[in-house]
Amino acid sequence: MIEKAPILAMDGITKVFPGVKALSNVSFQLFSGEIHALMGENGAGKSTLIKVLTGVYPLDKGTVKLEDVPIVVQSPLHAQELGISTVYQEVNLCPNLSVVENIFIGREIMKNGRIDWKKMNDRAEELLSRLKLDIDVTKELSSYSVAIQQMIAIARSLNVSSKVLILDEPTSSLDVNEVNQLFEVINNLKKAGIAIIFISHFLDQIYEISDRITILRNGEYIGEHKTKDLPRLKLVSLMIGKELEEFDAQSENKDTGSEHGDKKEVFLETEELTKKGSIEPFDLKLHAGEIYGLAGLLGSGRTELARLLFGADKADSGTLKIKGKTTNLNSPKQAILNGVAFCSENRKAEGIIPDISIRENMILAIQGIKGWFNYIPIRKQIEIADKYVSLLNINPPNPEQLMKNLSGGNQQKVLLARWLITNPDLLILDEPTRGIDVGAKAEIQKLMLSLKDNGKSILFVSSELEEVVRCCGKIAVLRDHKKVSEITNDGKIDHQYIMQEIAGGNL
Repeated sequence: MIEKAPILAMDGITKVFPGVKALSNVSFQLFSGEIHALMGENGAGKSTLIKVLTGVYPLDKGTVKLEDVPIVVQSPLHAQELGISTVYQEVNLCPNLSVVENIFIGREIMKNGRIDWKKMNDRAEELLSRLKLDIDVTKELSSYSVAIQQMIAIARSLNVSSKVLILDEPTSSLDVNEVNQLFEVINNLKKAGIAIIFISHFLDQIYEISDRITILRNGEYIGEHKTKDLPRLKLVSLMIGKELEEFDAQSENKDTGSEHGDKKEVFLETEELTKKGSIEPFDLKLHAGEIYGLAGLLGSGRTELARLLFGADKADSGTLKIKGKTTNLNSPKQAILNGVAFCSENRKAEGIIPDISIRENMILAIQGIKGWFNYIPIRKQIEIADKYVSLLNINPPNPEQLMKNLSGGNQQKVLLARWLITNPDLLILDEPTRGIDVGAKAEIQKLMLSLKDNGKSILFVSSELEEVVRCCGKIAVLRDHKKVSEITNDGKIDHQYIMQEIAGGNL
């Protein structure tokens, strides 16, 4: 039974970074003995809220109360002392130390000036028994699976008498059996009265494990709902920011190859392509002159599939064929040599080099193909850069301008130019229009259609369903790392239909 007074109450939380309001007047409440899901797309503010709660960031405005007592969390260590612990997606432990050392690191039990190993071993075994885990606590952490390491991280949190336990994407690297084991542990902790914040992009898991859901979008509080009372379709619409009635029933879809695509050559084909924790067996046929869309929420497997097809990650099993020939793409260079190009969704970390010029950014991929000992002359570089600055209407139109001085939309155009210069047969675009203005979006969409008309294949990943329907001839809908449906866009489908496919289950 949920108590009337919350154990944790956050009210009016505001956090501002230079030029960005990451959180604006956000409220959140958590009760003892409940599992509360925190939901939102990328940039919604989930991570910032947790970092404010755990003392990573100081809050700019608002109040936090723990057991009805106002607190100001100074640091993550202070948060642990208050009883607020976090277990992150990437297990934040020391693999070269033993299980018991990881549980007690920084809080060792001492006796007569020495570490009391017997007492620590006994205490570690007791903590792990609460989690239904019977392992040798003297063995190195690295000798155990990721799932068991997650349990050990939870045991470490319990060792500081956690009142609030935050689980940040704890199942992202676990298989089905490991998830079930973890959920049994979480439910037992719930019964013991611990308040749990659960962050995940897996809708099925959210509906299986959580009691309530709080939704954030663009740094703002959207609402709090009992999980059993919130239809999946409604949750998706709240996260994306579109009510169903707002969707235009008329598809803006133009000829994207959906009608004649199957008659064209299959450029790329996968059968049962799989990577544990990233993508479940995936079948795909991508034709020349076709724009194929991947739709789904963040974490559904869209980017994971794109990275497999570019060789940035390696599949565990399955086959991949390019032009009918089985190919192993073990690196991005191999993919590029096979005519595949990839624009990452994270242009700042995986795309642009901010302190060099537009020209230098543009020629990186083609120079990589030629090899660094076959240097492209400056005159040729300038010729190439001038051509694509004009073609893509990059502003300012000066190839020697530093990349960091361009807007997000123009940076995205430079990245597109980098790959267009290589004349790829397949262009993988992962969120190419995120965070850019409407005009730049329209130009990029127009470019995609032009490339399609010239026989190029495009794999298009976007969170904006309007874009997916407008641009793509076929659409694969992903949920929880697997393809749940494939839709041929005949111009009659609408955004609501795709949302229903994304939501799945009981709508």
